[in-house]
Amino acid sequence: LPQLGPHLPPRLTQQPWHLLYCTARDGFSLRTLYRCGGRPGCPALLLIRDTEAQAFGAFCASTIRCSNSFYGTGETFLFSFSPELKVFRWTGRNNFFMKGDVDLLMVGGGSGRFGLWLDGDLHHGGSHPCETFDNETLSAREEFCVQDLEVWGLA
Repeated sequence: LPQLGPHLPPRLTQQPWHLLYCTARDGFSLRTLYRCGGRPGCPALLLIRDTEAQAFGAFCASTIRCSNSFYGTGETFLFSFSPELKVFRWTGRNNFFMKGDVDLLMVGGGSGRFGLWLDGDLHHGGSHPCETFDNETLSAREEFCVQDLEVWGLA
């Protein structure tokens, strides 16, 4: 987490982060992730390690939750560590920051491609270049298998 500090909104840099959800402790379930998601409106950090030991994720300006439409703000960004940190910020081209239901969590979009997506059992996901963040594929392949997933939130 320390490497991400300089990239977070300034108001958050001195805040204590807490582990809200992790697959090792809480199991693999998007429903459980939503339940553990933290106080409404509080930012969240989604960290993923795939089975090829790539680490990547998203900073979400608001709580990760179920929604009928896209939500979030331009503070949202995607990142990868491969091997050094790369951050992909909002381009301003659309407002497709976050959207989630029980079967799918999406971060970033445009033209049917998602910057990061995870399925309902959190075992599979994918990453594609998308208009929201103009990101590279975060994982080594466009579709990946999740080894560990964590959500961190503010106390």
